[in-house]
Amino acid sequence: MERLPGPMLDDYGQVIRQHQVFVAEQESKVIGVVVLILKGRGILLDNVAVHPAQQGKGLGGRLIALAEAESRRQGFTELDLYTHERMIENIAMYKKLGYFETERRTERGYQRVYMRKVLSADHNQESQGRA
Repeated sequence: MERLPGPMLDDYGQVIRQHQVFVAEQESKVIGVVVLILKGRGILLDNVAVHPAQQGKGLGGRLIALAEAESRRQGFTELDLYTHERMIENIAMYKKLGYFETERRTERGYQRVYMRKVLSADHNQESQGRA
């Protein structure tokens, strides 16, 4: 990409004050983060990030599962997210996790792919369906 990803430009003090932020820690250091934003009647998984030294260990998947569980806990039946259209690995991973594409649009100069997952009421049933 020719620009830094949008979340890397965010003021995280403001993000923490305005949205729901969950962190993963190891030895008192932040190694992962997920940001949820309430949008009207829905919820958006705005960012999921894992420290480079922790990537490839399943933490990103666990953070996404946390976002889904938290969305369910708050009474939402769907979870939306977006990624850059050039992040084809992310798009494939989200599809594997049950997300489907809802639209593509340019925002703040980024070509984004929006995706949604319908969340089951019973997480155990959902997990069994993927096994």
